[in-house]
Amino acid sequence: MPETDLLAEHPGFRTMFAPGELTVGLFLPLWPYTGDMAGMAGQGEAIRQADEAGFAAIWVRDVPLFDPGFGDVGQVYDPWTYLAWLAAHTRKAALAAGSAIFSLRHPIDLAKQAASLDHLSGGRLVLGIASGDRPVEFPAYGVDFESRGARYREAVQMFRTLLESTKPTISSPLGQLRGSADLLPKPVTGRIPLLVTGSSRQTPEWIAEHSDGWLVYPGAANAAGTTELGRRVAAWRELVPGGQFKPVATNEWIDLVEDPKHPPTPLRGGFVLQTGTEGLLDMLHRWQEAGINHGALGVQHGRRPAAEAVAQLAEEVVPHFPALAAPAPKDPVW
Repeated sequence: MPETDLLAEHPGFRTMFAPGELTVGLFLPLWPYTGDMAGMAGQGEAIRQADEAGFAAIWVRDVPLFDPGFGDVGQVYDPWTYLAWLAAHTRKAALAAGSAIFSLRHPIDLAKQAASLDHLSGGRLVLGIASGDRPVEFPAYGVDFESRGARYREAVQMFRTLLESTKPTISSPLGQLRGSADLLPKPVTGRIPLLVTGSSRQTPEWIAEHSDGWLVYPGAANAAGTTELGRRVAAWRELVPGGQFKPVATNEWIDLVEDPKHPPTPLRGGFVLQTGTEGLLDMLHRWQEAGINHGALGVQHGRRPAAEAVAQLAEEVVPHFPALAAPAPKDPVW
């Protein structure tokens, strides 16, 4: 069955992506870890409200180890455990990883976890996948940092084979199967969508052929930056076999202020964009014109209480870029 057919009825993929459309997602955590897990409490209600408000996706990250030199702890929780919690506490939004580190995890475990979450969420799982960029993690896993590009390709191929065939024969540096064993469950619609993150040490041609979409870094949040982003997206889409639709997603960390006319202002060397609603809407419209299909917004670096920022996004931004009409999530079999 063609890849496009396998994803045509995938609730998560269809909630987020359609040609020419842009939807908005929410990146977790809503506020940062500051040394005490008690400080992470209280996000659940805001997440449930975001789900009801029409955010197309809720995003989590995969950061196995905290490297103080890197300065980013992610959401602290294991992404698979967190996604399972989200599956139980949301009903509509796609559940997305930005991104699972395929060069560190074994593809059997990745496939088992992903298919299980896909079922438990009713088919809402969408995986961003990356080769990893934190050197400290690779020796901790016993993996050569310089091998991560080749290991990534092997993991993607084995992941696909395990989930999209029955009793497969696999001969890979990552493992051997001789057609006598199988991995269950299989995905709800037959495929887990995979979005390659950045280059993941692959060529644009490889990404265009082997991914279900591309998760890119947005660049400068101004007109010139958007023009360059549009060129990159258009050039990549020229490489997609058969001209089939493969979505492009990106993300931005924002400090959303109450004044809707506050001009977009880069903070922290451009890492965070401080803006009012009007500037944010302008950026999102420019993303849409550039060919972006989904924009994930993170508020954890903002100065206001995150719940307030999420409520403002729900009221003033999401109605312009709502979740798309999609097949209803499947009821979990159990």
